[in-house]
Amino acid sequence: MTNGPWDGLAVCVAGLGVSGAAAARALAARGARVTAVEARDDEERRALAAELEALGVAVRLGDGDTLPAGLDLVVTSPGWRPDAPLLAAAADAGIEIIGEVELAWRLRPAEGAAPWLAITGTDGKTTAVRMLACMLAAAGHDALAVGNVGTPIVEAVAEKHDVLAVELSSYQLHWSSSLAPAASAVLNIAPDHLDWHGSMEAYVEAKGKIYAPGCVAVHNADDPTSTALAENAPGVERRVGFTLRVPRPGELGVVEELLVDRAYTEHPATEAAELAALPDVRPFAPHNVANALAAAALARAYGVPPEAVRDGLRAFVPDPHRIQHVADVDGVAYVNDSKATQPHAAAASLAAYEPIVWIAGGLLKGLDVDDLVRSCAARLRGVVLMGRDRHRLAEALARHAADVPVVDVADTDTGAMDRVVNEAAGLARPGDTVLLAPVGASFDMFANYPARGDAFIAAVERLAASRGAAAGGGAGPGDGPRSTR
Repeated sequence: MTNGPWDGLAVCVAGLGVSGAAAARALAARGARVTAVEARDDEERRALAAELEALGVAVRLGDGDTLPAGLDLVVTSPGWRPDAPLLAAAADAGIEIIGEVELAWRLRPAEGAAPWLAITGTDGKTTAVRMLACMLAAAGHDALAVGNVGTPIVEAVAEKHDVLAVELSSYQLHWSSSLAPAASAVLNIAPDHLDWHGSMEAYVEAKGKIYAPGCVAVHNADDPTSTALAENAPGVERRVGFTLRVPRPGELGVVEELLVDRAYTEHPATEAAELAALPDVRPFAPHNVANALAAAALARAYGVPPEAVRDGLRAFVPDPHRIQHVADVDGVAYVNDSKATQPHAAAASLAAYEPIVWIAGGLLKGLDVDDLVRSCAARLRGVVLMGRDRHRLAEALARHAADVPVVDVADTDTGAMDRVVNEAAGLARPGDTVLLAPVGASFDMFANYPARGDAFIAAVERLAASRGAAAGGGAGPGDGPRSTR
């Protein structure tokens, strides 16, 4: 089966990851002449190439630099930088370059397409999108979480759904030009991926592309950059803020122990709708309350009633490695936030606990950590450092938290995490939280952040066994901090 606009179009799909392979399949199914290129040439890629070739896709492995001849369009995987040789050559030749998300938008059916509720931000995207999907489902809608999470979006647009909850990264937004979600949210903005975008200005500009004319622009009223992006977005239908403070008319926020809505009520100047209670937010932490409010703002824009917001939050199951309570051992809580791979994420995690024995380190990707250490110094009982760039954290701690005990673990072998956890246990006192919030990426010692988190969990379980405690402490990944400020 073909679709006129795509039939016979010569398209290069750059990169054969999950999104690239899905794009190649979708284009081939619509009659495009697809050439897929992939720099890697291994057993997994050869098997994928055989599958795609059976669909009529030409596959070139081991060469991701050479631009195929005679192209009409390039669809790039999000990890490919704009200065990659193939993409640079396409730009020089005047060939349009888009990403899988933009392709999905263009592949939507002409009639009956599911509206998109889209979320971006430096941190919290996956959690907020999953919360949103739960709220939509609680209201009886056939909703699917897509984008950076779950089903590839080019596959989702070909299915029948009422609405899509879409997670969008700065990479994906960079390569998008015509997206028009019904409602969009920017959760927060902090320096990240600057090596890919080239500057903070370019990174912020990419995030701002999520606001399209006609959309409901949801912004973080506590984040000046998020707010400025919404205020400067042209042609939006309305702007809705969310805040951890008492909300003003036009905002969602917190009143005592309640999440409330003063944006979508009939009389927002004089009334508020109760959406949920703070304990309904799991795992509980200030930044996660912000995620819940952002998701609620998008859900309410779609017409979800207040009770479905509450029921959705209660049904939400947090992903692992995000402020995940692992165990209580000798009165000390052990929390895994291996996903906190840059300062902004680590700061949010550190703000949720007190006092803390902080486990940190890894690849800092050139990001500054002084402001982070300065902001959390008063909460620290001690620090255990690991990973390649631990010396930079040690230097910042010496400048801003000189009285805090610091243990440097230079080990990088498979047993390193056991020593890290044991050193942390030695610094902790009953009532403290040992928090893995590494700040850095994991690739210096682990395959990825889940592998690092799994190593931490296993080390805590061994610590608990050695002390005769029960790992888990009756808590699951949704349990929150034992104390907050």
